[in-house]
Amino acid sequence: MTKRWRWTLLGFLLALSIINFIDRQTLSVLAPHLKTLFHLTNTDYGRIVAAFQFGMMAAEFPMGMLMDRLGTRFGLAFAVTWWSLATAAHSVGSSVRSFALFRFWMGTGETATFSGSIKVITRWFPKDERTFAVGMVNGGTMIGSMIAPPLIVAISHFFGWRMAFLLPATLGIVWAIGWRLFYRASVEEERAPENVDRQAIPSTRELLRSRQTWALMLCRFLVGPVIQFYWYWLPDYLVTARGMSLVAVGALAWLPYLAGDAGSLTGGWTADSLLRRGMAVPKARGLSMLTGAVLCLGSLIVVAAPSIPLALAVISIVMFGHTFLSASMFAAIGDMFPESAIGRVTGMTGVAGGLGGILFPLLTGYVVDHYSYAPAFLLAALMPMAGALALFGLAPGLRPFRRARIY
Repeated sequence: MTKRWRWTLLGFLLALSIINFIDRQTLSVLAPHLKTLFHLTNTDYGRIVAAFQFGMMAAEFPMGMLMDRLGTRFGLAFAVTWWSLATAAHSVGSSVRSFALFRFWMGTGETATFSGSIKVITRWFPKDERTFAVGMVNGGTMIGSMIAPPLIVAISHFFGWRMAFLLPATLGIVWAIGWRLFYRASVEEERAPENVDRQAIPSTRELLRSRQTWALMLCRFLVGPVIQFYWYWLPDYLVTARGMSLVAVGALAWLPYLAGDAGSLTGGWTADSLLRRGMAVPKARGLSMLTGAVLCLGSLIVVAAPSIPLALAVISIVMFGHTFLSASMFAAIGDMFPESAIGRVTGMTGVAGGLGGILFPLLTGYVVDHYSYAPAFLLAALMPMAGALALFGLAPGLRPFRRARIY
């Protein structure tokens, strides 16, 4: 594929990531209003968020297998249409049960974003461009999160909260149609090429027996819930703990996400630059992830920040660090595994991330209701460093996956 087509594909994946996180953030932006409207507690809200994470966890591997078996042209179009219908269904929600059901449904589709995107990037981008490409897609999550607060608040203010779910859902349907048309026009071989040796494709059992798989899974289990904590709880924290109005949240809460976008692009560019200068892959990945993990320690001082501007500044540094780290974490999948296994391995790491994403919201809801936000921020500070150490401890040198010999 020519460079022009590659970067156009990346543009589609960036747009997908943005739409995904506008959809995902809609509920968190509206959470203070919906909690009041439907008499929901923080524990109730934690259960709703956990339902979404459970949906993602349940579908991560099936969606990853779908990408490996049927290709990303069909797989991504199907997944985006599926979750867009779920997003639209939120407009008729009225209770913990209904919102939890729709979030679960939505999670089963949104899980395909990373497994599909990482597979496309691994297939079409050379190694010294992949981390920046992953950073672009990961940065789209921050752009979507940045756009969502003012956009959703404005839609809700002028058209009502139900329309705030319906309009983003429409964007997803439009994207799915465009993806099907563009991919067919630009890529002829989305199904597995005829010259691929099917016997050389690792089985799922072999992948599960690999230390590399479990290293990536543990890393994502620890790293993933931290950014989810900021996505789902930041608006509520600013309103309930810092006394901001929902309008003020819409006006200012996008700033940390802008920093996160910058961190994703900078992290991707930094790692690729180090690789082009001859640094070994493990060292480039390790340096990038350690830098990001150190910046994430800033979560320790968010609660103690004496003013809202300072708290937002520290949160922005943390978001920058997290996405700086994440670009190399996702790119490491392509470093260690063949393209024929990318969808499944990404799905397996997503299962681990989903499990962490279930446990952390439940824990957050409980500690906020019974104590304060301080314990949650403490965990958010330490988990990225623990995840990075787990990856390099279990998979030293990020050694590529090798199939066991068959005699």
